[in-house]
Amino acid sequence: MKAVEISTPGGPEVLVMVDRPMPEPRAGEVLIKVAAAGINRPDVFQRKGSYPPPPGASDLPGLEVAGEIVGGDVGDTGLKVGDKVCALVAGGGYAEYCTAPAVQCLPIPKGLSEIEAAGLPETYFTVWTNVFDRGRLSGNDTLLVHGGASGIGTTAVQLATAMGHKVFATAGSDERARAVEELGAVVGINYRTQDYVEEVKKATDGKGVDVVLDMVAGEYINRNISCLADDGRIVLIAVLGGAKATIDASQILRRRLVLTGSTLRPRPVEFKKDIAQSLQRHVWPLLESGKIRPIVHATFPLARACDAHAMMDAGEQIGKIVLTV
Repeated sequence: MKAVEISTPGGPEVLVMVDRPMPEPRAGEVLIKVAAAGINRPDVFQRKGSYPPPPGASDLPGLEVAGEIVGGDVGDTGLKVGDKVCALVAGGGYAEYCTAPAVQCLPIPKGLSEIEAAGLPETYFTVWTNVFDRGRLSGNDTLLVHGGASGIGTTAVQLATAMGHKVFATAGSDERARAVEELGAVVGINYRTQDYVEEVKKATDGKGVDVVLDMVAGEYINRNISCLADDGRIVLIAVLGGAKATIDASQILRRRLVLTGSTLRPRPVEFKKDIAQSLQRHVWPLLESGKIRPIVHATFPLARACDAHAMMDAGEQIGKIVLTV
């Protein structure tokens, strides 16, 4: 099969098309003929040499795919050979064929194309487990999403809004700030020209938000604490702004705040199975009704994965970048 591998750590140009043996599914895994594969920030980290795949995973980049099950062990999932699915994988998505645990496969929501479905798994699994499980967003809670125009951001803004929550989001330009408002955010904040702490405080009458989804970390953490309501929660999912921070710990004590975080890729299959079941129960009906939708900014053929990564590096897209196979 044709696949894209990382020839050496570096820039987008290190992504090269190669011939690889067809992957063989293990017990509990299915073989998927890939129609499309989503691109995610962890793929960029892996390309640069800072995010190696977990033990036993493919060394090929790619954490989400959509396509047709053509073989393997579907177990008791209710799926069968010939079904069109999207799947979360620990690697191997940039290829014509990919294996995936059957329990991490979900039927493509009715009304969505395979290209749109390829942009679902990594972002929706990530948002669900971090915002709703770890962040405990519920009731009348409010949410601040950093990187609101990214794949994760557009997912979090739409999903939290659809579930009845007031959402605020930061983005890197006025255009992107307006885009997140069109997706449901009550306020889109251009972090380059506005102080998001001031904007959040102003929009919440000084109370602050209940949950912050943060992919920046670094100096953002103390600022996030400043715009949290009492009993608020910060959930970290990346450290784009740096892994180290100085925080005012007395704020955490006095106001009963929580600072937590997680990474999804190394978690066991059983953990991801539970998320998949929650998504199919709570989120797939929203996708099929059209209340939320994946935002695909651009598509590139598999052979142009380097160009897709260059676009990701530029950081100006709104939503997902997807490879077509």
